[in-house]
Amino acid sequence: MLKKETNPVKIFALGGLGEIGKNMYVIEVGPEIYVIDAGLKFPEDEMLGIDFVIPDISYLVENRHRIVGIFLTHGHEDHIGSLSYVLQKLRNISIYGTKLTLGLVSDRFNDAGVSSENLCEIDSESTLEYEYATVSFFRTTHSIPDSVGICIHTEQGVVVHTGDFKMDPTPVDGIKPDYYKMSAIGQEGVLCLLSDSTNAEVPGITDSESAVGNEICDSFSTANGRIIIATFATNVHRVQQIIDAAVLTNRKVAILGSSMLKVFNIAMELGYLHVPENVLISISEIEKWQDQQIAVLTSGAHGEPIAALSKLVQKSNKPISIKNGDTVMIAASPIPGNEKIVSKTIDALFRAGAKVIYNQKKIHVSGHGSQEELKMMITILNPQYLMPIHGEYKMQKAHAKIAETTGMDPDQIFLMENGDVLEFKNNQGRLAGKIPAGNVLIDGLGIGDIGNIVLRDRRLLSQDGILIVVVTLSKEKNLIVSGPEILSRGFVYVRESEELFQQSTEMVQQIILKNMKDQVIDWSTLKTGIRESLSHFLFEKTKRRPMILPIIMEI
Repeated sequence: MLKKETNPVKIFALGGLGEIGKNMYVIEVGPEIYVIDAGLKFPEDEMLGIDFVIPDISYLVENRHRIVGIFLTHGHEDHIGSLSYVLQKLRNISIYGTKLTLGLVSDRFNDAGVSSENLCEIDSESTLEYEYATVSFFRTTHSIPDSVGICIHTEQGVVVHTGDFKMDPTPVDGIKPDYYKMSAIGQEGVLCLLSDSTNAEVPGITDSESAVGNEICDSFSTANGRIIIATFATNVHRVQQIIDAAVLTNRKVAILGSSMLKVFNIAMELGYLHVPENVLISISEIEKWQDQQIAVLTSGAHGEPIAALSKLVQKSNKPISIKNGDTVMIAASPIPGNEKIVSKTIDALFRAGAKVIYNQKKIHVSGHGSQEELKMMITILNPQYLMPIHGEYKMQKAHAKIAETTGMDPDQIFLMENGDVLEFKNNQGRLAGKIPAGNVLIDGLGIGDIGNIVLRDRRLLSQDGILIVVVTLSKEKNLIVSGPEILSRGFVYVRESEELFQQSTEMVQQIILKNMKDQVIDWSTLKTGIRESLSHFLFEKTKRRPMILPIIMEI
């Protein structure tokens, strides 16, 4: 850090506040911009057909020349998932992350055709010097190895981003949080703490990851038939525990799902997974072994476990579709908003004859710290200001209440929304305006080409269906050559509504003939007339409003 004058520090989120996922935080020190994480989130119920959602980075695109780098806390999708899209607009930006994190990022880049040349590996001991600030890191424990907190050292004090964390005294890999380093950062003087709020409503301390291993082993040893165990693909610690349980109970492990297989191979190659020889078999080999010798490890297309289980229930994968006597273990918590889908899937698993283990035993624990751990983080770092991040508003609010119990003044706690700017001048913090922040929707190969109007049309189609009116006209002879023909999808059952369709056809015919008689040759006017009249008529008859799509062909 070369500049010694005091520069204003600005902090804001492009995603991650008031929501789960889509994490992206920006810290400006003078003219320099430091970006922390670039995640995605899964779509909400009303986002029909959308694959996932990423942050709006229009502000960063306008200020790309000021960005010194993107710094990653860990390798979960909600923190790295949008990078391949972000890099299409922010080219030649350096990306800093730990070895496993960059391994997962590099794989995503390969799939998206994005160059990996700007990936820069760091560890918890790394220090990066820039003109206006210095960046350092500290170890944290989470449900994926190689997680770090990030510190931006400024002349006004340190801005600390915790990443996702919990204070696990017995982590699976034996690598504990860096308490000493956190304490030293606190003594240096923390200007503002950006801290994970996911479990701010949960009392006590989150259970250790090591407790899960014992429960998984117990479940493996008591299962008589095949075991199908679903977890998040990036939960490398959980995958290691499953492998260990399979080894102890003499089971072979088959991996189902491209996402799970990719993460598995990356973690093995980089040394984060340890698998003895002759444990892994392919899916095609399952039938060669007895049921009590098989464990299937699975995850969905986006690394989400319930999606994979729902396919197995539908028997779309014959070698491993669920059958009577199977034990299904769900070693994951549902994504917020997916609770109904999870409940239906579990119900279907029971109907298929499986024994389902999901809440009875502790085969999954959260990777996020509960209330006492959040207090511990605040106490160790002793920040002047707190900005609760990563969570719905109720979680941020609960985090603020926790901070107050540690002695923080409510005026020093900022509950913010995406786009709100927190500015520090002379060690004093205040809200200072707003920058553009919103959702960019990903649908297939389309990036941001689905907006509110398209989503509205999809909702209409899902509610009342569609009616297509096809007619062929001769403008020269001023007559109807063919039709009108009415096609319906998702509106009413045609065979039971012949009279309704006959009346609708006659109405359209009269509208067309009247327009021709009046010599109206503007097809848009004719389409509008058909749409409005037919919509009014159908609502009177059915109390439904299908989408009406007139198609006029001219010969």
